[in-house]
Amino acid sequence: MISQRTAIRLSDGRELIYFDETPGADRTRWPDTRHLPPPPPTSQLRYDPLVDEWVAVAAHRQTRTFLPPSDKCPLCPSTREFASEIPAPDYDVVVFENQFPSFSDRVKPDEITSLTDMVPVRPGVGRTEVVCFTSDHNSSFGTLPPARVRTVLDALADRTTEMSALPGIAQVFPFENRGIEIGVTLSHPHGQIYAYPTVPPRAQAMLRAARKHAEHTGGRNLYADVLAAEQKAGVRVVAGNEHWTAYVPAAARWPYEVQLAPHRQVADIPALSDAERDAFAPLYLDVLRRFDALFGKPMPYISAWHQAVVGEGRDLGYLHLQLFSIRRAADKLKYLAGSESAMGAFVNDIVPEAAAQRLREAI
Repeated sequence: MISQRTAIRLSDGRELIYFDETPGADRTRWPDTRHLPPPPPTSQLRYDPLVDEWVAVAAHRQTRTFLPPSDKCPLCPSTREFASEIPAPDYDVVVFENQFPSFSDRVKPDEITSLTDMVPVRPGVGRTEVVCFTSDHNSSFGTLPPARVRTVLDALADRTTEMSALPGIAQVFPFENRGIEIGVTLSHPHGQIYAYPTVPPRAQAMLRAARKHAEHTGGRNLYADVLAAEQKAGVRVVAGNEHWTAYVPAAARWPYEVQLAPHRQVADIPALSDAERDAFAPLYLDVLRRFDALFGKPMPYISAWHQAVVGEGRDLGYLHLQLFSIRRAADKLKYLAGSESAMGAFVNDIVPEAAAQRLREAI
């Protein structure tokens, strides 16, 4: 659990927050000594009328750091030889504004408002943050102790609360990308948090389905009913405890996909009780170990927290974590080719029941 929270400003004005597990650290004695240029303006949102979706265009992200050597890692603690994004010589968990943000509150004064009569344009006002899970460059989330996982969860709760209160935020999305196969450009164990200015397409689809289910069932929650059905069937359940169940969805899109859901409907991470936060760590670490054990090597994955939207439809949300990998065999990846990329129609190579069985037997 977090014993001390300390916020500072980096040399370019971005916010950085230390979440310490023991009190007493004077983080202000370690200022950012770099001379950085001002942060870039925010992205541009362009409306696609053909699918009723907004697309962010963030050209400044082309120059973001790409697979630096370990002694030049911007997420490691700073040393005398190299000043990183974290000024202190050590840390537990750190969160800071992304230097190359997909969304921010820095709006160009000459922002255009349309490209054609059909394509309005607006600033991508929001927030993008980086979450460093540990100062150990060679570690991974799966090797963290349960107490550190709890610290990360508490930090995500803190950031979700603050980012949800920002003007114009529609949804807060914490996630982790792991592995170069996923497209990771920094190997240090870290995640990100996006505060979206619009409700993303996946969340919109989930809201439509949840609203339809509620209308047809007298107000029942869709995810709660799906979870209850999976618990009853049992065949796709991978593991569980008093407060959480981990299961492979019956219609999984990805070769290996697990959802971890609390047994109580809550909107977001801040709404989890202390007992639920404590119970999450051992179950999630167990599932991550099973992923790595499947093929005897680190599994590339995306870990995505689905939280309720901030505005209309919030009552329909049900917090859950979606963990999935594009690896379908020891030497094969699942590429999103024609059907998936062009049409959004997934074809899964692994039967979900078989995936669940393999994960149960992996350890």
